Amino acid sequence: MPDRGFCCGGSPVDFGVEMARVRTRMEGIFRSREKARYVRAQTSGDLENVPTDKLQTKPSGHVLPYVGVACLGAFLFGYHLAVVNGALEYLARDLGIARDTVLQGWVVSTTLAGATVGSFTGGTLADKLGRIRTFQLDAIPLVIGAFLSATAQDVPTMIIGRLLAGFGIGISSAIVPLYISEISPTEIRGALGSVNQLFICIGILVALVAGLPLAGNPKWWRMMFTVAIFPAVLMALGMAVCPESPRWLFQQGKLSQAETAMKKLYGKEKVAEVMHGLRAGGEGSTEPDAGWIDLFSKRYWKVVSVGAALFLFQQLAGINAVVYYSTAVFRSAGISSDVAASALVGASNVFGTIIASSLMDKRGRKSLLITSFIGMAASMLLLSLCFAWKSLAPYSGTLAVLGTVLYVLSFSLGAGPVPALLLPEIFASRIRAKAVALSLGMHWVSNFVIGLCFLSVVNRFGIATVYLGFATVCVLAALYISGNVVETKGRSLEEIERALSAAD
Repeated sequence: MPDRGFCCGGSPVDFGVEMARVRTRMEGIFRSREKARYVRAQTSGDLENVPTDKLQTKPSGHVLPYVGVACLGAFLFGYHLAVVNGALEYLARDLGIARDTVLQGWVVSTTLAGATVGSFTGGTLADKLGRIRTFQLDAIPLVIGAFLSATAQDVPTMIIGRLLAGFGIGISSAIVPLYISEISPTEIRGALGSVNQLFICIGILVALVAGLPLAGNPKWWRMMFTVAIFPAVLMALGMAVCPESPRWLFQQGKLSQAETAMKKLYGKEKVAEVMHGLRAGGEGSTEPDAGWIDLFSKRYWKVVSVGAALFLFQQLAGINAVVYYSTAVFRSAGISSDVAASALVGASNVFGTIIASSLMDKRGRKSLLITSFIGMAASMLLLSLCFAWKSLAPYSGTLAVLGTVLYVLSFSLGAGPVPALLLPEIFASRIRAKAVALSLGMHWVSNFVIGLCFLSVVNRFGIATVYLGFATVCVLAALYISGNVVETKGRSLEEIERALSAAD
């Protein structure tokens, strides 16, 4: 099934090549940095002061496999969000709610409500129990939720299953980018952070492809939910061999365990350098982890508000309205194969995210965000005009697909992957987990409200006006980002924390 998902947005070979490039680049950076350090030591006459293991040219640790295990949570994020779209009509018929749109709405939106609670819970668990243990605990609601959804014989069971699955993906939405940012080398943190969004997109695509057999087998919807059990189990098992975040261990005062994790992640030749960075950044201070109230203090509120604003702009810019209702929009524009058009949207999301991963550490987070929102504004303006101007009516179908695809491509270049990557970078270590959770809570709440209100607003004001409103939000987002977001490209988490602390 996963292989079929890849074919919509790029072949498995393309994806493998992209991952190989990331790994090769990581090793090349390590080699070049160690060589430069060795040359400096030679010219200064301090070669004897350089530890022997620093003179090695190739690191013995590899981060990529652990990022891959963590991204199973991101895959489930996308899969659980999208799987109900194709299955809803068939499960509604089996559960006797085919004519009850209210209960159908509960089946869909309960997941978002569960995710909201899960995102806040994930931050607390990550601080108290660690990143690895939180991943393993997260598998429990994901497995039970998928099982109950797959075997439900009545609506309450289905709703409970969807609620638990939502709770699980809410935790994943907080813990996956947090863990990846804390274990990734500075030079490729952007590329690896983008893999999180890539796996979300792949999860959505796989869910769309998983629904294809429904036309010939109406009972297939149960298998669609069953499929979600296996990645959750693999994530729990895989985390048993993954190292804990060295930064979290250091914050807890577990120095020997932090060094062991560093050796596994980066190789023993990098331990001294990483430990020095942690000490310089004050990660091992005696300050306890922040409480929820601390996030609203003068010391932290400015940076926390930036994180919340990024996710608020992300949702108010209309992405989920476009994804959730693209089929209906294409149908109203006269597109005969509306399902195929929606699959094209999903493939565009995957393709754009792959491009973003290659640009993240070259162009930087801030520039990609601004470019992304400007592109989204232009696309939304095109969509608004194609529905508002009668002279464009003969071309409305083509323009609707073109505008939507361009919008999703623009979104996936920055507004999609960057916020989840940027937030763990800009938050101080003692507030990182909770601040990420708070920002993602904003994501889920706004997601829920837009999903609930979009059709009602469209019926009252018209689709052209709503899309024009989305375009306006995109312009405002670009202006806000240019004045309030800091660039984090090429800077360690400790360097970013010190810079932001000095700015305050």
